[in-house]
Amino acid sequence: MLTVTQLARKYDISRTTVLYYERVGLLCPRNRSENGYRWYGEEEIKRLEAIIAYRSFGVPISNIASLLDREDDLSQERILRDQFTLLEKEIQKLRQQQKAIVMLLEQPDLLEQQMVNKERWVEIMQAAGFSEEDMKNWHQQFEKMEPDAHQEFLESLKIDQDEIADIRAWSKQ
Repeated sequence: MLTVTQLARKYDISRTTVLYYERVGLLCPRNRSENGYRWYGEEEIKRLEAIIAYRSFGVPISNIASLLDREDDLSQERILRDQFTLLEKEIQKLRQQQKAIVMLLEQPDLLEQQMVNKERWVEIMQAAGFSEEDMKNWHQQFEKMEPDAHQEFLESLKIDQDEIADIRAWSKQ
């Protein structure tokens, strides 16, 4: 039997995560001692291992209970297929982003010599298969990861400061 802290250490997750899994009904302790300690047995430990595995696949918390409780094989298959489809879409978006970067790397002087303006950049992104939503996501990720470089990039496209401020504001949301 393990306590919350021991369980968290064993699986290299936070105590808060274990308690969250309890709060959402995924993992309940086998029993509680008089001093309030939660104790987890082998069955709960195996359940936590399954939760951790499903989370590593990116399965949302809201779908894990039905996978663990195996209401039926069809729902389990549907959830896993849906997750597979979501991952495939994300991979496609990342590949589109890679294409856009490769296009720029093949012509590095475009940005260095400020030969690319906003309109040309939008054309490049669209040619790489980006939708309007994909482009917004690209800006959000850029802003999140490299806010100063995002600012410099927008300035290199000769966008006026008010529009840059607008783009960066909605990118932070």
